[in-house]
Amino acid sequence: MVVVARGGTGTGVPADVAATAAPVVVSATVPPFQDFLEANRATVYRFLTVAVGPADADDCFQETFLSALRAYPRVDRGERLDRWILRIASRKAIDHHRTRARAALPTAEPPERTAPPVDPTPDDDLWEAVRALPPRQRVAVVHRHVLDRPYPEIAELMGSTDEAARANVSQGIKKLRELIR
Repeated sequence: MVVVARGGTGTGVPADVAATAAPVVVSATVPPFQDFLEANRATVYRFLTVAVGPADADDCFQETFLSALRAYPRVDRGERLDRWILRIASRKAIDHHRTRARAALPTAEPPERTAPPVDPTPDDDLWEAVRALPPRQRVAVVHRHVLDRPYPEIAELMGSTDEAARANVSQGIKKLRELIR
């Protein structure tokens, strides 16, 4: 539903001007937050699972939707909410990796040996390589190759240009090829 203002009483627009004025779109319908959450939860969780790993996806998912909930009252247009929430998720993923890179790992003593993984799956090397990418490259690669997003949308989600989105994906794929060899 679209609310249209034509001027007139109480709008500060003279009646003769308001009668000839074109309609002005004030806002598009914004769905209730619960409906918005249900419509976007699977895509956001899938993105975060790949971007930050399954162990940290739940925390980033909650942070993403808490940020969205705080900002939701200020949303005045209902179209492109899916891109808006993925942009928030992208930033939360980047923040997560920056925070994790700075965090100290407390240990009483360093372990002498680490145990090899039990029955590694063929994709373990790939996902380890994806996690080793710099945060912006990782987010761009996940948007492009996991969520199959077009470059203009990736650029919008990451707050960059099309060229920067293409460069991040290209550099990420190049680095993945080097890491997997």
